[in-house]
Amino acid sequence: MNSKDTQLASVPTDDTWTPESWQDFPAAQQAEYPDEVALERSLKQLQELPPLVTSWEITSLRQQMAECAAGKRFLLQGGDCAESFDDCNSTVITNRLKVLLQMSMLLVHGLKMPVVRVGRFAGQYAKPRSSSEETRDGVTLPSYRGDIVNGPDFTPEARIPDPERLLRGHSRSAMTINFVRSLVDGGFADLHHPEYWDLSWVDHSSEAKEYREMLGQISDSLSFLETLAGRRVGALQRVEFFTSHEALHLHYEQGQTRQVPRRWGWWNLSTHLPWIGMRTAALDGAHVEFCRGIRNPIGIKIGPGMTAEWLTELIKTLNPDDQPGRLMLIHRMGAGKIAEHLPYLIEAGQKASKTLLWTCDPMHGNTENASSGVKTRRFENIHSEVSQAFEIHQACGSRLGGIHLELTGEDVTECTGGARDLTDEDLKRAYRSTVDPRLNYEQSLELAMAIVRKKRGLSGASINQ
Repeated sequence: MNSKDTQLASVPTDDTWTPESWQDFPAAQQAEYPDEVALERSLKQLQELPPLVTSWEITSLRQQMAECAAGKRFLLQGGDCAESFDDCNSTVITNRLKVLLQMSMLLVHGLKMPVVRVGRFAGQYAKPRSSSEETRDGVTLPSYRGDIVNGPDFTPEARIPDPERLLRGHSRSAMTINFVRSLVDGGFADLHHPEYWDLSWVDHSSEAKEYREMLGQISDSLSFLETLAGRRVGALQRVEFFTSHEALHLHYEQGQTRQVPRRWGWWNLSTHLPWIGMRTAALDGAHVEFCRGIRNPIGIKIGPGMTAEWLTELIKTLNPDDQPGRLMLIHRMGAGKIAEHLPYLIEAGQKASKTLLWTCDPMHGNTENASSGVKTRRFENIHSEVSQAFEIHQACGSRLGGIHLELTGEDVTECTGGARDLTDEDLKRAYRSTVDPRLNYEQSLELAMAIVRKKRGLSGASINQ
């Protein structure tokens, strides 16, 4: 084990952990496959397929997350609530990449620090459900658990968990990652050509106008720097992108967890950054058992139901050596609850660890039903939770190091409010999500600008500085 591996070590305190040891623990939110032989056959194939990411990329992300915790970087994590196999196409992927690039550029310019870009994609194919069954018009079928498990159509055939979908999930994830890498490596993210990132349908947006004015300032600064240097700044022709998804379907996570040559430990090579959701964060549960043994950085969603004692034990279990960059706490309280619940959790985290990265998910705690009955989120509540999060962390002597969003580059109307002041009536115009409502392009840019204003305001600096 080399010195860098030693610095990043965070391992089980015993020798009982294996990629399969989670199966000896209570496993919530798992699919019930009717054909065990077919499941084993798919798992064997999954274990033999090439990994989707590398251990070197994972190590790089851990180091950058440690810098986020130290206030030297800011983490932007975003993407769809749940990917679908049908959305694995160039237009959807490119537009998703565009909005994340544009948001990150706003944050870099406004916060005056590097931004770590983490896509909530290339594996976000499983979703937790409140019930294992769904009933419509007197007919009861298994719940839709995401494309990696079964289909969304309400038919007996579609709702049967199919292990072949594990392989399709790997394939779609590989295609997504490869296309993103090709775009980035091919110059799509070149700061010299930000016009590549434009989304044509947003010309009316005041946020887009302000964004393009900011790009002009960056272009002028870049030209001045290159004139002084006498050469093109090649390092600005590409950016790093990392992937993340909820480590929900443990058979899939197990299938891509392996050891690698000349490096110590086990790595989940299905993604750079897996996270544990609130519904699967039981201390004696299978998801915590699985995640404690892998070398990846780990996220944990924490909500109003999380106690200080529970959080403390999670931290001790998942990061016993208190290694920088290992653990990210993603709080998702809701605008009306964050002031009551976040302070005591911050205090518990400060007592248990000196290396935690705190990020805010302002989406999941603010879900409500519109007058039509569909799920929506109000932009004003999303904005409020982010603003309160910055204030609470500062008051507690802590630091908010990132943001976790459900968003899309498509022209959807799923969240109300924002620059166009979308109402419940607007939701029916372009509501496309099969699970949770997402911010659209201009709402995402508006929130990025709000983050800059809030953070710069708390530090006493001008946004135009």
